[in-house]
Amino acid sequence: MIEPATAPAVLTGAFEKRRRQMLSPVLMRLYYLSKLPLAFVAGLRLRELDERRAVVTVPYGWRTTNPFRSTYFAALSMAAELSTGALAMVATDLAPRPVALLIVGLTASFEKKATATTTFTCEEGDKLAAAVARAVETGEPATAEVETIGRAPDGMVVARFTFTWSFKARTQRS
Repeated sequence: MIEPATAPAVLTGAFEKRRRQMLSPVLMRLYYLSKLPLAFVAGLRLRELDERRAVVTVPYGWRTTNPFRSTYFAALSMAAELSTGALAMVATDLAPRPVALLIVGLTASFEKKATATTTFTCEEGDKLAAAVARAVETGEPATAEVETIGRAPDGMVVARFTFTWSFKARTQRS
């Protein structure tokens, strides 16, 4: 695994470039419009991102509520996925060669009605980086299960999601 502190300058630069792009509200809105239009409509925001942690919010409002006056589970799922997916993208950016990524599993539990902005935090970027490193070293697909927790503004847990990400190093062309 490449540690950020000892990563070559080129890789650190690639990470910083990706991080700046993903944290830029304008660039992320353009990305959402072109690749994830539902995330744009829902108003998802990537608030924090580093090699180990990502924080994403989904607002409570007319675009994300269901008839029961709570945030629709699909909107919660999008925010949860983005909180793990941003870390997965960072892990592949730091890899010494191209790596494909894909979600192969998902479990969720909903613990409280979401009636305000929900903030999802994933702090398991290390697991994703380790899986990417295994995929690059062995040439075989590797998986990582990571949890993200959604909280209401008062800190109460609204939902917990566990995503299983699969990584496969792409063959290098000579």
